[in-house]
Amino acid sequence: MHIDKISDMIAHFIGLFDTVIEEARLRTNYSEGPAHSDPDRLPDDEAAKLLDKNYDVPLKDYDPGVNYRAGYYDFDYLQPHFARMVEHDMQRLADAIPVDISGVNFRFPGRLSFEEEYELVVHTGPGSVIAHVAQVNILQDDDYLNMTDGPYAWRDTSFVTERTVEFYNEASAFTPFAGFQRTDSYDALQALAKSAHDYIDHARENDVTSLGTGADQDFVLAGNDIHGLYINGSIASEKPMLDDYMPDRGIAKPAEEPEKSDVSLHEDSPAGNSLDVAAGANVVANIATLVNTGVMTSVTAVMGDYHQIDAITQAYIYSDRDEIDSVFTRSEDQAATAAFNIASFERSVYPGAENTENSSQENGEPPIFPTAWRVSVLEGDVSFVHWIEQYQFVSDNDTMTITTSGATVSLLTGGNAALNIANFLGIGMQYDLIIVGGNVLDMNIISQIAVLYDNDWARANPDAPEGATIQSGNNLLWNDAAIHNVGSNDRFETMPDYMNQTVNAINERDPNMPDALAHDVNFAGYEGLNVLYITGNLYDVSIIKQVSVLGDSDDVTQAAAKVLENNEDATVHIDTGSNAVVNLAQIVDYDSFGSTTYVAGGVYSDAILIQGGIIENDTSQPQQGQLANEVIAFLHDDPATIENESNGVINAGHDLSWSNGHSADVMQAVTA
Repeated sequence: MHIDKISDMIAHFIGLFDTVIEEARLRTNYSEGPAHSDPDRLPDDEAAKLLDKNYDVPLKDYDPGVNYRAGYYDFDYLQPHFARMVEHDMQRLADAIPVDISGVNFRFPGRLSFEEEYELVVHTGPGSVIAHVAQVNILQDDDYLNMTDGPYAWRDTSFVTERTVEFYNEASAFTPFAGFQRTDSYDALQALAKSAHDYIDHARENDVTSLGTGADQDFVLAGNDIHGLYINGSIASEKPMLDDYMPDRGIAKPAEEPEKSDVSLHEDSPAGNSLDVAAGANVVANIATLVNTGVMTSVTAVMGDYHQIDAITQAYIYSDRDEIDSVFTRSEDQAATAAFNIASFERSVYPGAENTENSSQENGEPPIFPTAWRVSVLEGDVSFVHWIEQYQFVSDNDTMTITTSGATVSLLTGGNAALNIANFLGIGMQYDLIIVGGNVLDMNIISQIAVLYDNDWARANPDAPEGATIQSGNNLLWNDAAIHNVGSNDRFETMPDYMNQTVNAINERDPNMPDALAHDVNFAGYEGLNVLYITGNLYDVSIIKQVSVLGDSDDVTQAAAKVLENNEDATVHIDTGSNAVVNLAQIVDYDSFGSTTYVAGGVYSDAILIQGGIIENDTSQPQQGQLANEVIAFLHDDPATIENESNGVINAGHDLSWSNGHSADVMQAVTA
């Protein structure tokens, strides 16, 4: 300790020891780095690391962003406390003298009553929904196949197109509403409704049961309402399934996925001598489903007329007249062409709508009725139009010269699939009450036409081996249409007076809901009403139009193989039919979710079913083209010369439309 004191004394006075410590004691500021001049802010390098650059902004009061709007109120300004003695004196005076000094004669300036007058808040309702869908498939698959080294004889198949057009025009007689054109104007919709009403009314008033065409199937049923299932002009109890009637497409069927196996599989298939030809097996289908709710409501009030129209028109026409040489054997599973017109009219009640009375009456509790309402207004006419049109035009006219080759061969020149699929699901807003200031038009129309031309020719050269089997039938034409209305037909009632009071209250923006409306039995159990008021007309239109046309006229010639061994024990199977022409359409229309529709005017209902079927035995023959001789000369084995070389020009043309063109690709086939 004494040594430390001596050292300290020497350090202070002499300065020879611990000079660094002494300097540290004597300094008045940091020796390393400058001090921050602004201690309230972070250094720049630290501030740059912050996500919020404005970290030092001043705080503000919290603003939740809720706008408050005071409703109806009634209040009194109370007396101030010092006025209580005056009231006491006035009461003492009133008790002492027989003079009426009640508040009628005397009013204290502090006791005032204020009432705010306000209007009904009107909201905007859903607008019109107009959907037009047009689907068109045009397919030309006219193939030419020659398995020999013989000449190519061109076949003119334009007659098939001409005949299918004629068939379509014949079938159009059974679909009077198929000519309606897509529209979205209110005047045009009214014109369509009037045209349909006049046609149905004429058939109903004159008891029309047939159009008098003399066709194989000619059936008409008209009335105010139609219920039930009708198949080919007769009422039925059970609807057939399409899968049960679909033809077997043979080698044209889509490949199935192999079954799963835990072990490796091996199959030995010995080489054979067979030929399997599929020139038909085409599938042409239009599929449309339309579910329309528009606006959902349990109670509707119509100040004008209510007009509903349901119509289904169906027609099929086909020709399946084949010319088969006697050398061919008919397939055992061959069947005639089947054609069906299937129409279904159904009406049901929304589940729960039949129990409209308040359940509180059953348990003895007093019923609850609404005390408030929310009103939406749509000015003018409102339309919900759903219009679907589907067209199929398919040409598959194949010309083939076939022969065996000593191997297993599969030829697929048909097997086309043309599909149009349209699904529409319209979900609208839900209301407890919808008031229509004008008229209501509820129209559902389905038109279907199926056309098939399947006249085939099968020939065999004189030296061709016998034993070949052929299947030229098994075709299917299928028209299936269904209209399903939700809402009972006995829901219509006379318009009550309080509905007019309700309309006046809405027009005058009266916030008070009419008491009679609130006590409507349909609204028992509601605490409030959601009301939609349409000042004009309401159009609810659903139309589906389907046309399927298939021309499948095949010409097959069997020739003998040059190698005689290839003709021995050969298996030949030819399929020129197995086509399916299908139209499927369904409309589900939700007219009401309740059991009451008030109508001030008249209620008009029209329904009609037309089913027609025509079976043609067309005898048209394919004509050789003008270039047939030139083509044969061009393909002849003789060497070409300068003299005839200029005539060996083949122009396949550039018009590849479905009606009259022939594809330049003459081999659109799959050979395996």
